[in-house]
Formats: sequence, C-alpha cells, structure tokens
Amino acid sequence: MGTPQKDVVIKPDAPSTLFLEKHADYIASYGAKKDDYEYCMSEYLRMSGVYWGLTVMDLMGQLQRMTKEEILAFIKSCQHECGGISASIGHDPHLLYTLSAVQILTLYDSLHVVDVNKIVDYVKSLQKEDGSFAGDKWGEIDTRFSFCAAATLALLGKLDVVDVEKAVEFVLSCMNFDGGFGCRPGSESHAGQDFWP
Repeated sequence: MGTPQKDVVIKPDAPSTLFLEKHADYIASYGAKKDDYEYCMSEYLRMSGVYWGLTVMDLMGQLQRMTKEEILAFIKSCQHECGGISASIGHDPHLLYTLSAVQILTLYDSLHVVDVNKIVDYVKSLQKEDGSFAGDKWGEIDTRFSFCAAATLALLGKLDVVDVEKAVEFVLSCMNFDGGFGCRPGSESHAGQDFWP
C-alpha cells in the first residue's frame, strides 16, 4: 500500500481566518441582480435559498442587512389559496417551501404576514392514512416531508392537528435492517433520511 493521496493540499500561507464580512457581503448582494443567470436558474428553490441566506446572516449577526419588508412581501405572494407556500411566485405549493417560509417568518416574528390557519389546514391535508405525508398535491411520499410537516406545525404550535402517533409509526416502518432509514418502507438506507426522522 502506498501513501494515501490528499484531495486538497492547504498551503502553509493559506488564510486561517474566516472572513465573516466577505461572507456577509456575498449573501447580502445575492439577488441584487435579478437578471443574473444564477439567480434565474435557482428560482425553483428560491424560498429555501432565502431561508438559508437569512439563517447564515443571523448567525453572523448581520440579519439587519437583509431587506425584511421585501422578504415578507415575497413570502406573502407565494402563499396559495390552499394555504401552502411555493418556492417562488407561479410555482406549486410544497411542504419544503412552506417550512422554509414559516422558519423565516418565525425568525422575523412576522407570522401575521400569512394566513396561519390555512397553512395548518394545508399541512393537515397532506397526511395519509398510514401516517405519512405527501410533499404536495402530486402525492410523493418521503420521510423528509414527515419532518417538514412536524416542524411546520411545531413552529406554529399546532402539532395536535395531525395524527402524531401514526406519523411516528410510518417513520419507524422506514427503518431498515442496518439501522438506517429509507424515504419509504423498503427504500434503501440513506444518511439524509437518518437526519430527518
């Protein structure tokens, strides 16, 4: 056996400091040029991207640099009549983006911007007889969506509107012989699925 190859070689004179201000500048500037290719191509995950950006800005103590009013107006414009929230204007609502939006609204203490009762009804409508949750009206089942449903309702203080016991039973039915979880019963184990339950 030879000497293992390194993927990356870090030079001795490489910076050893995290440049928080540069990171904050990058996040704050993202989306300023709405005609940029990257901005346009990421529309399908915009709501989660906004959540990720706001979270990191909050962690760096830079949340005040973000345009709260514009963000809240965007979230409001993404809520559908069914109560669910979409990734961006003109997209279908989904549990992933509904959770991202609720997390943003919680961060800003601004749940009043949306119809919370409709969100609760939307999440409740996606629980299936076996306790699982569909991500949206198209019906894909995945334990990630069980997490999104539980987290959304917990943040709203409404976890009691769904059958939590059945939801737990469904997640446990996705556990495999190796101790890992799949996205549905019989699906292969995946580290990502182990995180969600």
